[in-house]
Amino acid sequence: MTEHEVRSLIGQVEVAVRDAIDRALPELAGADPVVRRSEHADFQSNAALALAKRARTRPAEVAGAVSEALRASTVTPVAEVTVSGPGFLNLTLTDVSLWQQVAARLASPRLGVGSPEQGRHTVVDYSGPNVAKEMHVGHLRTTIIGDSLVRVLGFLGAEVIRQNHLGDWGTQFGMLIQYLDDHPDATWHHDELTEGISTVSALDNLYRAARAAFDADPAFAERARTRVVALQAGDEDTVARWKEIVAESEFAFREIYHRLGVLLEPEDSDGESFYNFLLPDVVDELTSAGIAVESDGALVVFSEEVTGPDGNPVTLMVRKKDGGYGYDTTDLATIRYRVRDLKADRILYVVDSRQALHFRLIFEAARRAGWLTDGIDAAHVAHGAVLGPDGRPFKTRSGDTVKLMELLDHAVDRARAAIADKAHELTDEDLARIAEQAGIGAVKYADLSTSRIKDYVFDVERMVSFNGNTGVYLQYAHTRICSILRKAAADRATEVDPTLPLHPAERALILELDAFGDTLAEVGRTLEPHRLCGHLYDLAKAFTDFYEACPVLSAAEPVRTNRIALCQLSARTLGQGLNLLGIAAPERM
Repeated sequence: MTEHEVRSLIGQVEVAVRDAIDRALPELAGADPVVRRSEHADFQSNAALALAKRARTRPAEVAGAVSEALRASTVTPVAEVTVSGPGFLNLTLTDVSLWQQVAARLASPRLGVGSPEQGRHTVVDYSGPNVAKEMHVGHLRTTIIGDSLVRVLGFLGAEVIRQNHLGDWGTQFGMLIQYLDDHPDATWHHDELTEGISTVSALDNLYRAARAAFDADPAFAERARTRVVALQAGDEDTVARWKEIVAESEFAFREIYHRLGVLLEPEDSDGESFYNFLLPDVVDELTSAGIAVESDGALVVFSEEVTGPDGNPVTLMVRKKDGGYGYDTTDLATIRYRVRDLKADRILYVVDSRQALHFRLIFEAARRAGWLTDGIDAAHVAHGAVLGPDGRPFKTRSGDTVKLMELLDHAVDRARAAIADKAHELTDEDLARIAEQAGIGAVKYADLSTSRIKDYVFDVERMVSFNGNTGVYLQYAHTRICSILRKAAADRATEVDPTLPLHPAERALILELDAFGDTLAEVGRTLEPHRLCGHLYDLAKAFTDFYEACPVLSAAEPVRTNRIALCQLSARTLGQGLNLLGIAAPERM
C-alpha cells in the first residue's frame, strides 16, 4: 500500500474471508472471497457457491466451515456472520471498525485513496477542435470526458500527458490566407471584435466567404492553390499568417476551456502540423517492413484483421496517389511519437464512437510495425453523441451545429433562473458566480453521469434541477454540509470516538464514504466516469438520510463530535469527487 492509503472496508473483509477459507479449507487456499455490498448486511461473500464443486460438497457446508473460521479469528473487522440461502455469507462489521475507518480517512490528506496508477506514463488525447472553426456541441463530450479522466488518473498517480490534437493543417488554410490577403480590412483578431463574437467565429465566416469565392472566381481559386503550395513549402510570409490564425484560434479555444474549467492549456496542443516532418519517415518505415504496399498508385496498409462487406481487407491510406498524406498517416505518426518520444505506457483517445474502425486499423498497423508492444495499452475511449429533444443529433432550427459557447450561455441562464426562484440572500455578484458554477456543472454532470458509450439528450431544464441525479443536486448537497460545519465552527479535523454505537443511517453513510477510493480505482481501470457520478449521487442521498435521522448540532457529546466528523468527511469526499469530475463545489448556494 502507498503512503496515506487506507485499506477499504471491503478490502479488509476480503482479507478476512480469504484467511478464513485458507484455514477452514487448506486445499482451496488463495480462492477469491467474492465479497460485495449487500442489502441484508454490510457485505456478502458468495465464495461458497463457487468453491463447493472444487471441495466436492454442498455450498452450505463450505459456508458453514468458513463462517466458523471467521468467528474464531481475533483480527477480523467482522462482528457477525450468518449463512443464508444456498450458502451466502452475510457479514456485519463491528461499529469500532467503521468509526476507525472514518478517523483514518479524515487523517489522510488524500482521504485514504491509494495510487494504483503510480508512475504510469499516460497520454490522453481529447478535445481536438479545428483551427479557424467554432467549437460546437460535437466537441462537448470529448472535452468533458477527457478532462475528467485526466483528473482521475492523475489523482491515482499516473504521469498524465494532455494532448490536444488540433486540426491545424490542410488546403483550406491556403484558401483562407489568400482571402485575408485579398481583404486586408477584414476584422478577426480578438482585440478588434465586438463582445460576443469570437475569433474562430469571425475566421469561420471568412472561410465560408473564401470557399464561395473559390467556387465562383477562377482567378481567386488559382491564387488560393498557389498559396497552399507556398504554405506546404514553408514560405515565410504564408507560414507567419498561418501561425497568426492558429494563435488567434487558440485564444478562442482557451476562453471556452477556462469557462468549462478543463485543464487544457496551449502547451498541451500538438496539431496535425506538428507531425508533418515525421510523415515521410513513418511511410519509409512501414514500407521497409512490408506493411505498407503499393495499390493503384497509392501506398496502403491492408488489414489482417478486418474485412469489408466485399470480403476484402479494409485498408489504411498511408500515401495518396498524388504523394499527399491524410489523417491516417498523421495518426500513425502520432502513435509512434507518443511511444518513442513521450515514453507512453498508455495512450487514450477520447473520440466519437463512429471512429471505432479507424482506431482499430491504426492500432493494428502500429502493432505490426512494433510501435505498440504488449507493454503499451492503446485504447479508443469511445463516446456517444449529444442529442436534441427530438432524439436526433443536436442542431439549431436551421440545421447548423450548435455553438458550444451559446450552449453554455443557455445553461447558465437557466441555472440563474432556477436559483433566483428559491429564497436566498445572495448579492447580484454572488448570484452570477453561483449561476455560472451551477450551469457549467450541470452541463458537465449530465454528460459524465451518462455511460460514455451511450447517446444522451441535452435537456437543460432537467440538468439544472435541484432534485434527482444532477450536478446541481450534488453541489447543493455540498453547500448544505458546509453550512452545518460553519454553524459548528468545525474548521479542523475532529477527533473520533470509536467506542460509540452506530445509528443505521450513520452506518450506511460510512459504508458509502468508504467506497470512494475503490470507485476511483474502478474508473481508472474502466475509463467510465459515470461510475464516479453514481457513487457521488449515492453518497449525497446517504448524507441526506443521515441528516434527517441523526441530529448533528443539537446532539449531546460525544455523539455530536462524531457526527461532525462524518460531516467533515462527507464534505471533503463530495468536494474531491466533484473536483475530479471538473465541477465546482461551492460552499454557498
